[in-house]
Amino acid sequence: MTLPPVSLSGPRFQADPIALYRELRRDHGPVVPVVLDGDVPAWLVIGYRELHQLTGDPVLFTRDSRLWNQLAALPTDWPLLPIILRRIPLGEPPTADRLRERSRVGSRALDGVDLVALRVLTERLADELIDAVCGRGRADLVADYAVQLPLRVIVALCGFPAGQGPGLVKALADLMDGQERANDGLSHLIGSTTELLSARRARPADDMVSRMIAQDSGFSDLELVEVILEIVVAGHQSTADWIGNSLRLMLTEERFAASLFGGRSSVSEAMNEVLWEDTPLQNWPGRWASRDTRLGGRHIQAGDLLLLGVQGANHDPHVRTPGIAQTGGNNAHFSFSHGEQRCPFRAQEMAEVIAGTAIEVLLDRLPDIDLAVPAESLARRPSVWLRGLTALPVTFTPTPPVRSPS
Repeated sequence: MTLPPVSLSGPRFQADPIALYRELRRDHGPVVPVVLDGDVPAWLVIGYRELHQLTGDPVLFTRDSRLWNQLAALPTDWPLLPIILRRIPLGEPPTADRLRERSRVGSRALDGVDLVALRVLTERLADELIDAVCGRGRADLVADYAVQLPLRVIVALCGFPAGQGPGLVKALADLMDGQERANDGLSHLIGSTTELLSARRARPADDMVSRMIAQDSGFSDLELVEVILEIVVAGHQSTADWIGNSLRLMLTEERFAASLFGGRSSVSEAMNEVLWEDTPLQNWPGRWASRDTRLGGRHIQAGDLLLLGVQGANHDPHVRTPGIAQTGGNNAHFSFSHGEQRCPFRAQEMAEVIAGTAIEVLLDRLPDIDLAVPAESLARRPSVWLRGLTALPVTFTPTPPVRSPS
């Protein structure tokens, strides 16, 4: 009997995704037929070998969204359009070659970031956030810290005015949750980024946006806005969730108790385990089949959309033992993707510096931090794309700030 496609929504993606992916693999195999909002069909690839094949063959499985056999039927205000296409839904969709050129523009801008200076910047901004709550004895490490810090760093690196940070945080959250406010969030991001690009054309500075402009790539302002937004979107929310998920692990698992009392070696172990067990990047678009083919025993038609089931592939029993935590130096997870469109190496380094520094500064400043609610009450955001907490309330001994208000 052929089972119907699976709806790519619902509370189980937040409550118990590992059990859900196990059931999907049992019932459908490594390539699962799914439907997105509005009954839009797609394939979710949760097999490790199949995802390796998908991301490793950019000719057969391309990022050229013009091939999508559902594109013409989609409404222009479909909430998932900016997530699936990973671009501003205006003008003509870029070719695969154009996407590669744009990725190179972004990568060269990232290469200009000094990692030592990045750590110093992150430490300063982390101290500022902790100073705002350290005297209370209570804090929400998601709202007060994890979702604030990465964007503040990226705002500084790109050259956004610092006062735009709170609005950008909300807009990014609305966009990535893929709900009814997604298009409003995208409009805010487009407007802010367009203003920044115009300002930097008039007055260059030592920031990533100025370095993009200086490359004289021949890209339109709209294309450069898309490159900037891809860096902001990919760098902010996934790093924020990496911080939050790692702190949750250290606060709830006895194995990481030493981290809370100065054992810094286990910070990196906790961060690596999160990338395997509780990765911020759960599922991600997208590839399109350039011709009819087969993958994981499924017949894939030309133009079909395939989604990267990162968390499902990370738990594929064909490549790992179920129930055994992945720590230490095993980095063969898909949390940074794979192949030609893998997250640029400098972006990975930057995310690790920001997340690791955020956790270390927090534990140095608030060494007796403790979870303020039962671990089982912690809730996740309603997103099938990125996995992060809605809140992480903690208590600690109040301490004075380390920096003057000025």
